[in-house]
Amino acid sequence: MKDKHKKPKEYSPYPCSKAQYRALVFDRRGRTHSAVIVALGKKAEVRSISDEDEILNEIRLNQYDLVFLDNDSLSGNIIDLLHILKISDPFLPIIVTSEFERAEVIVAVMRGGASDFLVHPISPVRICISCDKAIKIRDQRFEIAYHRRNQDIVYDFNDVIAFSPAMQRALKSLVEFAKVDANILISGEAGTGKSFLAGTVHFNSRRRERPFVEVNCSKIRLDLLESELFGHEKGAFPGADKQRIGRFEQANGGTIFLSQIGRMDLELQDNLIRVVEKKSFERVGGNKTINVDVRIIAATNRDLARQVDEGFFHRELYHKLSELAVSLPALRERPKCILPLAEALLQRRCLALHRELEGFTENARIKMQNYDWPGNIRQLANTIERAVILEDGMQVHAHNIVLPKIKRESREDSFEKLREQQKEISAHNSLARQEKELFTKVLEESLWVQKNAAKRLGISTRAMLYKIRELGIAHSHWKDQ
Repeated sequence: MKDKHKKPKEYSPYPCSKAQYRALVFDRRGRTHSAVIVALGKKAEVRSISDEDEILNEIRLNQYDLVFLDNDSLSGNIIDLLHILKISDPFLPIIVTSEFERAEVIVAVMRGGASDFLVHPISPVRICISCDKAIKIRDQRFEIAYHRRNQDIVYDFNDVIAFSPAMQRALKSLVEFAKVDANILISGEAGTGKSFLAGTVHFNSRRRERPFVEVNCSKIRLDLLESELFGHEKGAFPGADKQRIGRFEQANGGTIFLSQIGRMDLELQDNLIRVVEKKSFERVGGNKTINVDVRIIAATNRDLARQVDEGFFHRELYHKLSELAVSLPALRERPKCILPLAEALLQRRCLALHRELEGFTENARIKMQNYDWPGNIRQLANTIERAVILEDGMQVHAHNIVLPKIKRESREDSFEKLREQQKEISAHNSLARQEKELFTKVLEESLWVQKNAAKRLGISTRAMLYKIRELGIAHSHWKDQ
């Protein structure tokens, strides 16, 4: 006897390269799947499954922008399923469909976290409206969540304190940059506000309703940075037990902010050039091309032009990232901003720490105004936070403004130290490449059996696994080991 529920196609006939987002459809009857395909067409890559036990696992393993659940195909309780899916991904839009319009069910489903409830027959226009609304709400929730994590930050150009001519010029440039969609390079010493201003550009641009994703290239190990940026497939390397969506994919439609870009090694810079040029890449260990629409804002506290001349940064990448460029002045170069910044930071810290303080004493103001602030705004913020915690009076006194005496290196000394560090990095990368070639050759000769390769190299299997992970060696054969 034939199954009266025809299993729908696994994928839509439309290529992912033209899709704006990915949708998962759970449907045993085929009606919802067919309606979604007709409605979305080339707007989405659609995957359909008919086993409700696979729904949660599918969402965990893959990144979807939308999920359609056919309530009539479920054997279990829709409210319980919604609860489980929302725990797994609280931002995921879920649209429930049914052939029956029961008010009590619709109310319960919407209260359970569904984005919409559609009753068959569903017109293509109705599906498109529901999808666009659900994704817009999701992106707004992303933005709200980001603001809550940074609740003392308001991304408004009008609130930026810029009394010095140099800062006013920089701010004027960034206001104009927010209106266009080119890549931006922000340079300036550590603590000058590069991250804050990158966020301000994003949240005042046409991409404001899409994600703003920040990656600090100096805080992630070089061998893990590629996976962090571009993601990896399951089995791409030892320990990769599930697929990982990279930061570029997460930022699709929005902005990715790459801070400390000057610390990225040359090999990874090659990969980044392709992303900048073609807006596409492959996950580590994969061969499927991922297309993204991402604006890149990069930041550095190094002299990238000099790094280019000395061979430590790709000239082509430098020119592509600096389509629009701005340099932020150090705090010591904008002395008129010190006290207004201090007052603003004091209000912010008092609010966060539930303190009521009536500003600074005159001696405290003089002490701050006369200091060099080598750590710039970040150091000023940390100093004021400590003062708020220590202060037991009604005003912040000078003795609670703790300022370390720091010997400032000359600019030439700093560049010399940077050159030496870059030479060490270059030598290290050269040795790492040679070591990777050796291990890869031995693995090939051992038919990619790690235990046999370890024996030939005279090391333990555990040491072999460590080196494979460290050197970023991958092979499809290991997925089955």
